[in-house]
Amino acid sequence: MELLRTPPPRERADAARNRVAVLDAAARLFAEHGVAAVSMDQIAAAAGVGKGTLFRRFGDKAGLAVALLDTREQMLQEAILHGPPPLGPGAASSERLTAFVGAYLDYLLEHLDLVRMSETATPGARYRIGAYRFWHRHVAILLDGAPDPDHAAHTLLAALAADHVAALLAELGESRIRTGLHRLAENYSEWRRRSPESPSPPGVLGSSSGGGAVVGRPSA
Repeated sequence: MELLRTPPPRERADAARNRVAVLDAAARLFAEHGVAAVSMDQIAAAAGVGKGTLFRRFGDKAGLAVALLDTREQMLQEAILHGPPPLGPGAASSERLTAFVGAYLDYLLEHLDLVRMSETATPGARYRIGAYRFWHRHVAILLDGAPDPDHAAHTLLAALAADHVAALLAELGESRIRTGLHRLAENYSEWRRRSPESPSPPGVLGSSSGGGAVVGRPSA
């Protein structure tokens, strides 16, 4: 049986440096020219790596988008798991849900083009991203006690899809989108309050008891 080859330390260090160079170059070019206007050839040239290296490591621009968003997603996840209320544990579920919607919208608007690319690269890509499973699990727990909280969480998150928000920005503007999303979160919380309560399982992501476990995201 052929054993998998472990790259020597120098090769691993070179790969790590190349990854940082590519991500720095991509972030700079995307900020200067917009995501759609930048090619993989331009990113490879700016990073000083071969195009083959770039494609092997990231696949395509959508893969680059996921890698660039990884740190931003981790920051928001950390705030949800361990940050102060109402985004973090310690507040009522309704307050946490409204806080999450606002915080996620802030993150989405800051990185709209990148999130949109990562979610629409292939049909259904949004739902295969590990971060989406984290957001869905968190919202479903906050809606625990409502009829079918898993479905309700998907429905609420549909209003936060990057493609959907991008389409509404020009017509409605940020303020109306934000107000509408907060109203939607409040309506879902009210639906939950009117339904028979069932206790959240102890020690899970987003529970008011403060326990937590990160739902895995794919490493970029």
